[in-house]
Amino acid sequence: MPTFHLHKIQHSIFLLAAFLLQFSSLHFPSLGYVHQDTYFINCGSDIPVNENNNVYIGESNSNYPKKSFSSNSYSESNQSTVPSPLYQTARIFHSESSYEFTTEPNNTYMVRLHFFSFSSPINLYTAKFNVSVPGFSLLQNFDAKNTTNPGLIKEYFVKIIRQKFKITFTPQNSSFAFVNAIELFTVPTHLIPDSIARFTYTGSTGRGLSTYSKNFLSRALETKHRLNVGGENVTRQTDNLSREWLPDDSYITDPQNAKDSPFFGGTLKRDPDDESDGPNSNKYTAPDVVYQTAKETLNGTNNISWSVPVEKNTDHFLRLHFCDIFNQQSLLTIFFLYIYDNLVISTVNDGADVSSPYYYDVVVRSDGSGLLKVSVVPNITSAKPNAFLNGLELMKVIESSGPIPLDISDSNSKISLPVVVGSVVGGLVLVSIAVVLFLWVSKIRKQKPVENSEWLPVRATAGGSSHSRLTDGTTIQGSPLPNINLGLKLSLLDLQFATENFDAKRIIGKGGFGNVYKGVLKNGMTVAVKRSEPGSGQGLPEFQAEIMVLSKIRHRHLVSLIGYCDERYEMILVYEYMEKGTLRDSLYSTNLTNILTWKQRLEICIGAARGLHYLHKGAAGGIIHRDVKSTNILLDENLVAKVADFGLSRSGPLDQHSYVSTGVKGTFGYLDPEYFRSQQLTEKSDVYSFGVVLLEVLCARTAIDPSLPREQVNLAEWGIFCKDKGILEDIIDPSIKGQIEPNSLRKFSETVDKCLQDDGSDRPSMGDVLWDLEYALQLQRGAVHREPHEDSSSSASVSIQLPNVRRLPSLSTLTEMDDMSIGMVNDESNSAEDSVFSQLKIDDAR
Repeated sequence: MPTFHLHKIQHSIFLLAAFLLQFSSLHFPSLGYVHQDTYFINCGSDIPVNENNNVYIGESNSNYPKKSFSSNSYSESNQSTVPSPLYQTARIFHSESSYEFTTEPNNTYMVRLHFFSFSSPINLYTAKFNVSVPGFSLLQNFDAKNTTNPGLIKEYFVKIIRQKFKITFTPQNSSFAFVNAIELFTVPTHLIPDSIARFTYTGSTGRGLSTYSKNFLSRALETKHRLNVGGENVTRQTDNLSREWLPDDSYITDPQNAKDSPFFGGTLKRDPDDESDGPNSNKYTAPDVVYQTAKETLNGTNNISWSVPVEKNTDHFLRLHFCDIFNQQSLLTIFFLYIYDNLVISTVNDGADVSSPYYYDVVVRSDGSGLLKVSVVPNITSAKPNAFLNGLELMKVIESSGPIPLDISDSNSKISLPVVVGSVVGGLVLVSIAVVLFLWVSKIRKQKPVENSEWLPVRATAGGSSHSRLTDGTTIQGSPLPNINLGLKLSLLDLQFATENFDAKRIIGKGGFGNVYKGVLKNGMTVAVKRSEPGSGQGLPEFQAEIMVLSKIRHRHLVSLIGYCDERYEMILVYEYMEKGTLRDSLYSTNLTNILTWKQRLEICIGAARGLHYLHKGAAGGIIHRDVKSTNILLDENLVAKVADFGLSRSGPLDQHSYVSTGVKGTFGYLDPEYFRSQQLTEKSDVYSFGVVLLEVLCARTAIDPSLPREQVNLAEWGIFCKDKGILEDIIDPSIKGQIEPNSLRKFSETVDKCLQDDGSDRPSMGDVLWDLEYALQLQRGAVHREPHEDSSSSASVSIQLPNVRRLPSLSTLTEMDDMSIGMVNDESNSAEDSVFSQLKIDDAR
């Protein structure tokens, strides 16, 4: 096994000459920006914006970039509430246009592009365009639909070898391009290596490390993930390069094997000159706070693994951060690093001092799964078996799309004597200014961070106002939230009364959003009160989405909202109390008298399928739930199923599209692998998740169970394997094995198989799923008599009374403001007693 190079966080000596060179072309529109080749631009505006101690200069500033705008380019303004003042304006392009910057050749730059589709006559979220820089295509066929609240920031690392650097926006046919803000600045010289090892593998055997390239920086990099393992969100204000580090909890595959571990105390062992060795300092690799938290093995013997979504069959730059914050003595913790279950490094922590940060870099090509798996494995023969990880960064490698054109200045080798003399004199004059400014700026400069993950939700920060945030221009998906049903609004005082001031004894469930309390309103109605907690995984956008959906649709098999509260820091949703809890509760109940029969399980699945079918076809524009799972299917006292939790819901694609481009959200184990890989959400994504629920109903086991052997961990994969091998009966819930009519089981298992097809186009619609489940129920009841193992797909000639499953007409039209507009509708099957529907305890909901 080749030795893998260890990068200690040691710091180079400060080079005054290099520093002065950076200052040799200083300009002074804002004292926060030291280099000529540092740019912060407020696009579409001539007004500077101060954001996070940075001044984003308006486009008209003479010291900022040359513009090559098309004649039909113009600015667009937004007067409604936005998440950042940078998003009040945008520059619109109807034909190819560019910004041109003066840069320092042969330096690596950070390029950040801000996109936010605020409400405007032109409907920014309909934009489709490309973005390129010399030699690289950064964005191809970019669809602005996913640039709604809270906006999208794309981050790239590009080595610039010329004195001029253009960022070009090219609209697609009949569309347009836009941008809200641009950041361009140099990064520390050694932040990205020019020579790096490459990990290669073939299946489970051929593998090894080799030199990837001695010219790695000839590629560009696009940031995909930056994770603070074992810690909280690291904000842009904290990171010294304005990066955002997100928690890793959504990606760890075996959380039962790991624990979050804080720093044992003291300080990290940095070089004493760390604060003064200039732009080449390796302190910029990661902030201290990243190295001061980690996930470590729970008992020192278990493996810990993370699976992060990636583009398939593509090179990625992986950086893993380590710091032994657990031990007072060095050389105790030695462990192994695996990628895709193949050994990469056999002696992680070889000789590293305690509290001394270090990191490993490697290029790895992703496989066809759409996931990249990283594992740390304890060496049980070491003095103190343990394994840990502090941070993870993943960037897509972008190969060159063509030669980089020469600058006119590159061909001019004759430099006049006056220019030389002027440069020398100017440099001497600027020396003293540079030193003074450097000392001052290094104390106060904080750059705007990047929002670099399209896969994790961005937490919303609660406002401090005492009035409602939903009725004063607050946005959802980038647009004002219209027509909020104020009749559903409940006062905080009433809810405090209903829950005995949110007494702990009233808690009936807990999830990522917060606690769920059982309460009684003044009119005597028993309710479930879901109250958010500050810093919860579900924030204001999900809160607003739930209100928007549930206040405007009605169906017997969809949970119904009774009210909401939005006072001061509170975000509270109120539902009718559901006596039987979640489907998951009933499936895993240890009370023998509460075990669901097979017939009851089929009826529950049918009810849930009806609710989802209605979401897809009965509401205006269609709604995709995006988080179908057993904890989001609720049961009333009569075991009537209702689909719940619409915080992640999205309106379906417009007629000319088959999908919605959006960041991936959902729950591992239920998540559609095609959506996971492509970020293209369709109705068939819900169908896949529902297929997992069907298996869960049949087997009464969780979607992901890390305690089982490796091949059985994922229920969907294991269930399909068992069906294909003809041993599905072996994994059926023992409590119902003798109840299932063979043909009913055959039809049910065929339905599961179709739902779990890897390609969404091969899956049935939810209407077809509903038809098949009704048929399975009729077979169970004996309404259709068939021979065992008869091909249930040839059922067209069988006379059977099945529901009239059809595409319901659109009952309302989508407005142009956002993708969550839903018409007020009522299901024909609703009875009088179904005027309200509700949600109760969710043990592991978001």
